[in-house]
Amino acid sequence: QVQLVESGGGLVQPGGSLRLSCAASGSFFSISTMGWYRQAPGKERELVVTIDSGGTTNYADSVKGRFTISRDNAKNTVFLQMNILKPEDTAVYYCKAHVRLILRAQIYWGQGTQVTVSS
Repeated sequence: QVQLVESGGGLVQPGGSLRLSCAASGSFFSISTMGWYRQAPGKERELVVTIDSGGTTNYADSVKGRFTISRDNAKNTVFLQMNILKPEDTAVYYCKAHVRLILRAQIYWGQGTQVTVSS
């Protein structure tokens, strides 16, 4: 069983910063791509950013220059540093991981963490 546990969400004023973390645990062979997605009320879940095992990243245009993804492969953890936050960044943020098990690959999602940007 593989679990993704997110932390770091909360309430922040516009222009502020937050740092999200997502740690994978359980029995697996390796993790390839990890990423962050978000879902605002009444909207579909959307890509924020992904990072592969080699460090190649893919950012949504809306967060380029403000958000930075990083990962610690030894700890199976991915981080999202969010700066210059805007009210439109308010959403539930979900971690996603492409996990290679012994006989197959499978996608896992975290439970989500709320980020609210408001004055």
